[in-house]
Amino acid sequence: MTPTLSPTLHHPGPDATHATTHAAEHGHHDAAAHTTLGFWLYLMSDCLIFAVLFATFGVLSGNTAGGPGGQQLFELPFVFAETMVLLLSSYTFGLAMLRQDANAAPRMIRWLAATFVLGALFVAMEVYEFAHLLHQGAGPGVSAYLSAFFTLVGTHGLHVTAGLFWLAVMIHQIRRFGLDDIVRRRLACLSLFWHFLDLVWICVFTFVYLREFA
Repeated sequence: MTPTLSPTLHHPGPDATHATTHAAEHGHHDAAAHTTLGFWLYLMSDCLIFAVLFATFGVLSGNTAGGPGGQQLFELPFVFAETMVLLLSSYTFGLAMLRQDANAAPRMIRWLAATFVLGALFVAMEVYEFAHLLHQGAGPGVSAYLSAFFTLVGTHGLHVTAGLFWLAVMIHQIRRFGLDDIVRRRLACLSLFWHFLDLVWICVFTFVYLREFA
């Protein structure tokens, strides 16, 4: 009788296992690096967009076509309160990012929720300001100055609104997946985005509103 040869199972040795693990970690590191680089490129493109909008507003700031200017339209205490709300949201986001240890997910969610509420309040105040200006007959079609104003401030408001949706998604992901590496990386990108919007608004507050009362 011909002897039956049983198949031999070959297990990878320790060197092969180490190589596989190293390759997986290297691939994960590359993915993280590409995500971070891609997001920084996005922020730079956003900087260019806002730079163009600021430049356009600066060129058209005197073209009121006989209509009202900023001194007649803007309520500086209201805009200052709006600014403080957004800056406070940046502070609460910073507190959330400090709570990234393994057992701090509930506290992080609470601070992110506070950031969401403050961001939503900022957007609501901006919508109220736009509605008030439209009620006064100072819409974007009245003059080039108001057209540039609505475009600049409205673009920032749309960015904050997008940030609110992103915040809601991240709160959901923390609840479902915890604070794993992917969630942490996405939170880091969102943090950069949110603080970037705060910086842009400080420029808006200074260049668009304060200069009218200087």
